[in-house]
Order: sequence, then C-alpha cells, then structure tokens
Amino acid sequence: MSTPEEQSIPEFPSSAKLITTLATVAMISGLLVVLVYEYTKPIIAENQRLATERAIFKVLPTAKTRLTYIVQDDKLVLADDKAVGDLVYAGYDAQNKLVGIALNAAAQGYQDMVKLLYGYDPETGCITGFDVLKSTETPGFGTKITTDAGFLANFECLDARVNAAQSGLANMIKTVRYGTKQQDWEIDAISGSTITSNAIGRMLNQSGQALHPVIAKNLAVLKLGKK
Repeated sequence: MSTPEEQSIPEFPSSAKLITTLATVAMISGLLVVLVYEYTKPIIAENQRLATERAIFKVLPTAKTRLTYIVQDDKLVLADDKAVGDLVYAGYDAQNKLVGIALNAAAQGYQDMVKLLYGYDPETGCITGFDVLKSTETPGFGTKITTDAGFLANFECLDARVNAAQSGLANMIKTVRYGTKQQDWEIDAISGSTITSNAIGRMLNQSGQALHPVIAKNLAVLKLGKK
C-alpha cells in the first residue's frame, strides 16, 4: 500500500505530450506573427509612401507635381511608387517645368541605418537639401543633422556635378572635420556628431556617383516629363 506522501505526488505528463503541446503553441504563435505581418504590411507601406511624398515636396519646395522614374540599364522609365529599384522623383512647377530631382540615400550611422531623401538640381549640379526618413541616432547629437544651422548651410549648394564623361561625380563628396571645409563638395561635420555627419557624406557620395550620371544622360526625358 502506498503512503500518503506517495499518493500526493502528481503524475508528470509524458515527453511526447510536452513536445506536442510546445509544437502546437509554437505553430499558433507563428501563425499569429504571420497574420499580424500581413495585416500591417500594407499599412506600413502606405505610411512609408506618404512620408516619401511629404519629403519630396519638402526638398523640392517649388514643385507642384512629380513623376516617378526607375533606372533600367542606364535609362529612366516611368514607374509607380511600388516599383522596386533605384527610384528617381522628378518635380515640376505649375508650368510643368522641371525644378529638381529627389533621390533616396542611406548609410550606417552611429546606432542604425540613416535614410534620407535629398534634393538635386541637375542644371547647377547642386544638392540643395534633405529630409530624414529614418534615424535612431542619439537625441541631441545625431539628430543635429536636421537642426544645426552650420551643418544645414552645407546644402545651400553642395557640389555634386557630374564629370565630363558622365561616368560619376566630378568630385567625391566627403565629410571633413568640423571647421576645415575648403571645397564646395565637402561637408563640414557637426562637432560631437562626427559618425552621423560622416554617414551623410558617404550616402550622398554613393547615391551621387550611381544616379547623377544617369540623370545627366536622361535629362531631356526628365524635362519632357515622359518616357
């Protein structure tokens, strides 16, 4: 006969039952994650589209309308905002005159990727401003790229001209130590925020080297506002 102590010990479930239970919970959890992702995916995409739309007209303040092009084999082809690839946003005034180009750029900052949209004037070869689309940089330091007057002065006309061969930029865009800027294609860094400042220089140079020559080769197409 079993003792009272033995009778009070609960029976543990079998290993097979535990594995089955855990597998069921994992499957349900995975399904919920997929459902949430699928539900929020179009919402996130629409929010990103609206953010890009606002940024385009911020960096191209005189634009009234705009068209989206995608780079295909060194050509620019009309596309919609859902297209995947290198997108070029052309802005036009009320008379349908091309007033500037908006382009995406991204690079690793101090904590995470910094993504922005910048304005480019193909006639003057100047980068004329930018708007941050994503940044998780340290408040008060990395975020100064949007508030520091000295840093923003770099973009009154940052030289991003294309070379004569239309194979890249005439000069490499680069960030220099605070107070040492001597050339129009240099970016004077923010004191105390060098990493984020350097990220801006890298991303603009990378985007400019790749996309500004394509814009130069297809400028007539952009001015017409069609294929």
